[in-house]
Amino acid sequence: MAQCRVPAKLHHERIARSDQTPASWLVMTHGIYGSGGNWRGIARKLTERRPEWGVILVDLRQHGRSEPGTPPHTVAACAHDLQALLIELRSPQSSSGSGGAIAALAGHSFGGKVALATRALIPMEQTWMLDASPSIRLAYMTDPGNSVIRVLELMERLPRTWARREDFVAAVVADGHDQGLAQWLAMNVVPDPSGGMILRVDTAALREMITDYASLDLWPTLLDPAHGRVEIVVAERASVFTPADRERLAHVPAHVHAHAIDAGHWLHIDAPGAVVDLLATHLR
Repeated sequence: MAQCRVPAKLHHERIARSDQTPASWLVMTHGIYGSGGNWRGIARKLTERRPEWGVILVDLRQHGRSEPGTPPHTVAACAHDLQALLIELRSPQSSSGSGGAIAALAGHSFGGKVALATRALIPMEQTWMLDASPSIRLAYMTDPGNSVIRVLELMERLPRTWARREDFVAAVVADGHDQGLAQWLAMNVVPDPSGGMILRVDTAALREMITDYASLDLWPTLLDPAHGRVEIVVAERASVFTPADRERLAHVPAHVHAHAIDAGHWLHIDAPGAVVDLLATHLR
């Protein structure tokens, strides 16, 4: 992976119980179109179940409140952004990692591949890939059943400015998506200083990121035991993992563990309780 010249500065927030200083921190990031805040509810429930853990929620470049970053907008660039943040969090001067070690890293979908790529750059005790396959997906960009691409194409067609966030939600539902997904996407519709609301995403940059995600083979990184344990969560009602992926996962080395969950790809919307159960049970 080619080094990004200037890492984007990533927005992050800490979630921990008020009555306990965490012994360890889980750094968690999101999928395409999302932000770290999408996982706030899961993070809070996790820290209730495992009070010795805190969670640091991170926005990737081109998402949430992070810097947009300089091109190219790739998985490698995102991994170098995240590496820079992890180095900062682990420094003695940082308050974000105070009271405990940065011990685990998690990412959903696009963020899962970013987490795996980051694992190759900086040691992690445990890395979680939440419905993210390490494989190349040759037909990913043209698959008519791919909800990620359907959403991207919809946002490319829709206006950037809106009178109300509810109008954007209605437009997404009218395109055939469910209400929960529409409301989640609407978190990207924010107040415009000139009045009204604006869709803040850069669809060209997102298309570049998704295209790179689909073309990248990270199996060699996954299978390398030198960079810590890997937990792969497979959403059973999604198509991210092909039959070939599943067969390969059945024969992985001892540092890789696969878990199935009854959910669609947007598992933080479909099955948040099951995600909390997995994390609470399997965090080291």
